[in-house]
Formats: sequence, C-alpha cells, structure tokens
Amino acid sequence: MTRRETAMANFLKGYNCSQSIILAFEDLLPIDSTTLSRMASSFGGGMGRLREVCGSVSGMFMIVGLLYGYDGPETGQVKADHYARIQELAHRFEETHGSIVCREMLGLDVKHDVPTPEARTKEYYKKRPCAEIIGDAAELLEQYIKENPIN
Repeated sequence: MTRRETAMANFLKGYNCSQSIILAFEDLLPIDSTTLSRMASSFGGGMGRLREVCGSVSGMFMIVGLLYGYDGPETGQVKADHYARIQELAHRFEETHGSIVCREMLGLDVKHDVPTPEARTKEYYKKRPCAEIIGDAAELLEQYIKENPIN
C-alpha cells in the first residue's frame, strides 16, 4: 500500500485524521505506534473537535518535527529554518485545499466545539471529505520527504 492508501485506510478503521497521517509514516519515526497514536489523539477534528487546524496538517507537522526538528532552546536561524519548513508545507496544503483550517474545509459556518465525535457510518463518510484530505496530506508529506532527504 502507498502511504496515501495507508493513511486513508487508517481513517476508515476509525483513527482520527492526525493519527491516520502519523501512523502512515511510523516506519520513519523513532517512536512506537502506541505512543505515536496517543500523541496524535488530541489533534483530530481540528484540535479536539474545535475545528481549528486540520488534524492531518497537525500530523504532518509532528512528523516533520520528529524528522527534521530541533531539540534545544534554539533561537535564530535553526528555529527560523524549521518554521520555514512548516510554513512551506502549510502553503502547499493550502494550494490544494484553500485552507489548513478544518471548519473552513468542511464548510462549517461556526466553530464546533462539541467533544462527542460523530458515528462513523456510511453517511458520515459520504458527507466528509476527510479521507481524501488525509490522503492528499500523506502524498504531500511523502513528496516533501523525497525532496528533503533525512540526514
């Protein structure tokens, strides 16, 4: 399976958008899948269903941090270089989806902060573009990693 297919399959199994992305790249990461899944669990639904930054985008950013990030109290160029990576990925994602904000991509007019997730039914999957968005995020990140080999 491609990373896109893996990420989409993860979502269809019931993982949230952020978990779906991060688990599709677990073979590249220095953390076990249980810890990765727990780490990403708060970011689904645009940060705990607040419908803010898309969970698949947050997942991409976490992976980039684990692969290319810094680990000290950095200032200056090291931090700027890392933030530039994040902004580049955000802009690439926006080129395809028009936003990195969950509620904007889902066409919701207001902030939705009900913590209870919707049941994952056939109707749910029909009305939500999430699986495709997750697949696109996986492809985007895979391309970014190919363009920027890990040291």
